[in-house]
Amino acid sequence: MPSTVDPFEDLKTRQREMWSSFAPTATFTTPVAGHLVEFAQIKPGETVLDVATGTGVVAITAARAGASVRGIDLTPALLDAARENSRIANVEIQWLEGDAENLPIPDGQFDVVVSQFGHMFAPRPEVTIEQIRRVLKPGGRIAFATWPPEHFVGQLFAFVANNSPPPPPGAAPPPQWGNPSIVAERLGARFEAPFFARGVMLFPALSLAHFREFMERSVGPMQKLIEGAAKDPQRLAALRSEFETLAAPYYFGNMIRQDYLLTRAKAL
Repeated sequence: MPSTVDPFEDLKTRQREMWSSFAPTATFTTPVAGHLVEFAQIKPGETVLDVATGTGVVAITAARAGASVRGIDLTPALLDAARENSRIANVEIQWLEGDAENLPIPDGQFDVVVSQFGHMFAPRPEVTIEQIRRVLKPGGRIAFATWPPEHFVGQLFAFVANNSPPPPPGAAPPPQWGNPSIVAERLGARFEAPFFARGVMLFPALSLAHFREFMERSVGPMQKLIEGAAKDPQRLAALRSEFETLAAPYYFGNMIRQDYLLTRAKAL
């Protein structure tokens, strides 16, 4: 019989812990959530699943647009923040703990599946797409926001990867989800040809050092990288200098410019 052991279970356990500090950063993604929900063409009465919902910014935006929404995430701490956010927004959403590669949901439940900077961290794109397609109704659609590899956040993840232990064999780099040709290939025969758009997330920062310190506290991959270098002052200083050099071209007007890609496609 085939093994039921997930070869990426250790990676997902680390991700669950790593992203637990993300809630402060999620605040800055709320304008993107508005863009994504509009781009997804979500209508009142539609059923929506938000995969890797985090603190629920997309799920809550979709619910405020009149959709019936469920949000799912790997990290319990973020789901706690999502529940509080939905309470404040006075919307009813079902929050589920779960994995994008193994959605705990029956087939054919949703008109729309969305994900904002979330599903891209699941290690096996083909498994994630199979799961998303499975829970969509016939003719349902997907809409994603992802980070392109050529812009700041994609380069940031490359910086982290170059200074960290390698991921398990077979894990796809998250910024590949920001490459339209790769996205189109991954959607393949399961979806119609995707439609793409772009946007910019502006992140306020008083200086590059302010931005770096915020990232070190609130963005899991950066946080782990800095923690790993904490006992080596020379390496720590070099990493911080390299980060600020990387961010400098995207910083002007007290803002960090973070370009993102939007993808929408209809299921076949």
